[in-house]
Amino acid sequence: MAVMEGPLSKWTNVMKGWQYRWFVLDDSAGLLSYYTSKEKMVRGARRGCVRLKGAVVGIDDDDDSTFTITVDAKTFHFQAHDPDEREKWIRALEDTIVRHTPSIRRWDPSKPMPTMADFDKKLTESDAYLQLLIDQTSVLEKHIASTEDEADRQRCQEVINHINTVLESIKHSIVLLQIAKNTAFPVNGVYHPCNAIPESSPSSSTVGGSSGGVPCPLVPPDNMVPVTSYSSSEDEDFFDADEFTNASPAQSPSGPRLFEDAVETIAVTGTSDASNSVGGTSSDPASQQPLLERDSAGPAEPSAIQTQPSVAPTHSPSSASVPLATQNASESSASEQRNSASDATMDYDRMYEDDDESELGSMENHGSVIHHLLSQVKIGMDLTKVVLPTFILERRSLLEMYADFFAHPDLFCSIADMQTPQDRMVQVVKWYLSAFHAGRKSEVCKKPYNPILGEVFKCYWDVPGIPPGGESVPDGPIPWATTNNLSFVAEQVSHHPPISAFYAENKNKRISFCGHIWTKSKFLGLSICVNNIGQGCVSVMDHDEEYILNFPSGYGRSILTVPWVELGGTCQITCSKTGYSGNIEFLTKPFYGGKKHRISAEVFNPGEKKPFLTVEGEWNGVMNVKWKDRDGDPEKFVDTFSMGTVKKNVKPIIQQEVNESRYMWKEVTAGLRFNDIEQATASKFALEQKQREEAKQRKESGVEWVPRLFHLVGDNWIYSNPLQGRTAV
Repeated sequence: MAVMEGPLSKWTNVMKGWQYRWFVLDDSAGLLSYYTSKEKMVRGARRGCVRLKGAVVGIDDDDDSTFTITVDAKTFHFQAHDPDEREKWIRALEDTIVRHTPSIRRWDPSKPMPTMADFDKKLTESDAYLQLLIDQTSVLEKHIASTEDEADRQRCQEVINHINTVLESIKHSIVLLQIAKNTAFPVNGVYHPCNAIPESSPSSSTVGGSSGGVPCPLVPPDNMVPVTSYSSSEDEDFFDADEFTNASPAQSPSGPRLFEDAVETIAVTGTSDASNSVGGTSSDPASQQPLLERDSAGPAEPSAIQTQPSVAPTHSPSSASVPLATQNASESSASEQRNSASDATMDYDRMYEDDDESELGSMENHGSVIHHLLSQVKIGMDLTKVVLPTFILERRSLLEMYADFFAHPDLFCSIADMQTPQDRMVQVVKWYLSAFHAGRKSEVCKKPYNPILGEVFKCYWDVPGIPPGGESVPDGPIPWATTNNLSFVAEQVSHHPPISAFYAENKNKRISFCGHIWTKSKFLGLSICVNNIGQGCVSVMDHDEEYILNFPSGYGRSILTVPWVELGGTCQITCSKTGYSGNIEFLTKPFYGGKKHRISAEVFNPGEKKPFLTVEGEWNGVMNVKWKDRDGDPEKFVDTFSMGTVKKNVKPIIQQEVNESRYMWKEVTAGLRFNDIEQATASKFALEQKQREEAKQRKESGVEWVPRLFHLVGDNWIYSNPLQGRTAV
């Protein structure tokens, strides 16, 4: 557990002198590790480390900012920013040294070291106390609502306040127990100590089981405690594709490593060999072609797809709703069922259109997986490279989820119909407030697939209130759509960082939208936060107006019980030409009391500080509006319960290019639909492993990736062939 981290200067040699480094003091492992930068620390590119067991800290009376650490017959010299900073480091270092030096350690050496069972017992007890207090709070809450005695209410409220304090302490204890467990018994975490070899024989130390290990290197990777302190003489720049082994899921102790997971990213255990999976590596030459290339004959058709018309898969409609608690017991039958269905024609399109997602149930049924997650992460940690369990995936790509911003295409297209700047601003806000509920098929937190670099999703909508038909738009984003449709295209334009760009337009209404989102996730203890960094722009051509907006953050809550999702943060909508602006506040639920999914919005006239319109409600429910110059009760502004979403039109998978979302992820989707988690995981691993290989080839050949549909202008990704550029004003 890192008790302290920050910058220090380290003396290298006479030629290089003092050099800036980022230091991390791991109290549990007894290590002081250092990196060339904080970014390298996040990536795990450790430059050197100092073992603190038996170390001696020294200070220089002539220089109040320097100190030394002597250990393993080496002396390391450090320089802090000022005397106070040096004092903080020395105190923390000495405290860690005391804990890791047997002759001066504070615990009774006659007592046995904690075992895995001890940690599991304490975790179970902590979680039981947590649930007990939550249940008692609910009882008191109901009592407060039913009693008429004001004194009784106050007494109960005081008890609830004390319970909340205890709840926070228990939640913190659970996280600390997971981190301590990882330090003592790492699954794939902080370190792997050398196996059963005396410390006095570092040259013969090994890592591995009793059946035979591999030499423990003198300069180990970042996830090991070294046999001696060391300082690297050169700084290697890690190549992302090499950060993961080429082992199949069966060979990897922690299961298939993903390249990157952006939103609610968690940990997973191993599965089977990807080479034997549907969608895995095959001897078929067609399957060996580059992931994002397509030959003149079109995409290779997997054996599960026939050229004759598709029919429904031969399985029970309830197969996708198997409770997770019985998932392991049913995997064998699920696999047999899917193999039987694969022998017939597989209707992949129906699997995407089917909204019958299996419910996660309580994550307590997956305790080992979630505990493994917590053992790998620390509060505040960036979750970019932490692995998500396959069973928590939603059956679609993140690019397709962004299309749901336009699930009410009539609200978006009618912005252009409004006659005044104020009415257009109000309509933009109305569309924006309605844009988030369709992206969540249920309240349970599930995560879409992380898009592959170069992946594309295309669709269009028939707009209610606009007659079908119209002329084709061969130069538009969707050539087979018409001028009356709302067309949409999205592309994964960057992998590090993960950025998705998307564009929508209606040619007849002369309105378009261009936006991009960079997802950055962070662990918060019992929740996960996903910051959606980026912006969007609504362009109304007939009035030469642009409305700039940003996006709220997402939160995965209650990851130890039944995970659920909420939005949070302050967003703005502004139009520089007209001067109208709006503030939208997505309110997160307090730990105790309050409602979920609350939202409030204010819209301002140019130059005014008081809003002429306010909106209150739930972003996935009913939102009411109150006008400044109108008397009476608030009016209904948006009602997501009564507003039916419009189904998007997507090309059949058999007609899609190999880099289109549904085509790329079809085998993963089929595995999830049939509740065959092992098969879905293996197919997912094979797909992402191919991406890593292509990235490595580009690295070796010096070729940079160039997106097909979008290009970077400043900090924004812009569609390369927008409506404004194809149509005269």
